[in-house]
Amino acid sequence: MIDDPAPMQPMRRVRYYLGRCEDALDDATTALHASSLLDARERARALHAPLYASLPRLPNLDEGVRLLATPVQRAGRPLVLVVGATAENRRETLSSLREELLIVGPLALLLATALGYLLAGAGLRAVDAMRARAAQISADRPGERLPVPQSGDELERLGTTLNQMLARLQDGLERERAFVAEAGHELRTPLALMRAELDYALHYAAGEDELRAALLTASDETDRLVTLAGALLLMASSEQGQLRLRIETVPAGELLASVCQRFAWRAEQLRRSLQAAAADPELAIAGDRLRLEQALGNLVDNALRHGAGDVRLTARAESDRVVLTVADDGSGFAPGFLPHAFQRFSRDHGARTEGSGLGLAIVLAIAEAHGGSAGSGNTARGVELSIHVPRAPRAPDAPSSEPPAAAERVPPGQLG
Repeated sequence: MIDDPAPMQPMRRVRYYLGRCEDALDDATTALHASSLLDARERARALHAPLYASLPRLPNLDEGVRLLATPVQRAGRPLVLVVGATAENRRETLSSLREELLIVGPLALLLATALGYLLAGAGLRAVDAMRARAAQISADRPGERLPVPQSGDELERLGTTLNQMLARLQDGLERERAFVAEAGHELRTPLALMRAELDYALHYAAGEDELRAALLTASDETDRLVTLAGALLLMASSEQGQLRLRIETVPAGELLASVCQRFAWRAEQLRRSLQAAAADPELAIAGDRLRLEQALGNLVDNALRHGAGDVRLTARAESDRVVLTVADDGSGFAPGFLPHAFQRFSRDHGARTEGSGLGLAIVLAIAEAHGGSAGSGNTARGVELSIHVPRAPRAPDAPSSEPPAAAERVPPGQLG
């Protein structure tokens, strides 16, 4: 026999051994005597795997019990060990747990509430500091930024993102202020000249010739104002993404020839030649013909106004792009000016100082509206300005009614 393991709490825990042969009782808790806790089927199952069972009551104990039967070996004999505990044990455990929860639960709730209040207060103080700083930021103080707590959480990331947004807004505001100031400066000069010429014609013109000369000067300045206003309107539309394009297939050779024809008279007056060449007669551009002519015209005007020697217009394919270039034999841009050549109102303080400073900016705006870009660079012979625009798909074996002119040269003295 095995000693009773529960002398302190009699009848609260039971232990029970069953033999394999004839289901004989091998050993048991004293209070159980020879009572059977498992039926034959349960004993057969318990010899092979653990088995849980519940009994509503035990001998000499008017309460239920929960049993675990498991196979064991004793002196080489296969036995079934049955252990169990009465419901009183569970009630005592639950009662103890309830008492602990009644004591510890409110304390834990109070502690969690206090900790949550402190944490929320710290987070809200940071938010309130950001709100107070945001109320102080205005167009007069664009350099102000929100205080960002070094907490490493979403609040810090939010503050960083808002400060980055404020930096972008400040850059945009500064660009707009510079644009207004530069536009005002550009408008002031022709208006001042017009006023001077009109005042002279009104008060000092001695005859019809002087009056006519003053009016011609005023007319020239009016044309300049109209051109400048159109350029400013185009730049504003481009920055707002509202520059309208009529996309069509434009043969590169025709585009170059058209621009050359437009500036032929100026080249003849300057005794300079225009050369146009397309690397591929079938090379075509997907773009707005009028806007592309305007962009190329600005580049040719820049070359005729500031450059020297021949003006060369070329077109070549680069992957899915067409590169349009205008080159001359002038002195070139100052090296420090090249990165800013296409910025609005930018002027090279070297040889190329005339004009409004919007011609190349318009070129870039038109190129970007086509999804392309513009570039500038000095070469061994002078300056080369380029536009990168989308290439039109090649038509499948389309017959041509006219022989393409891959190159055109307009020498001085033979224009008209």
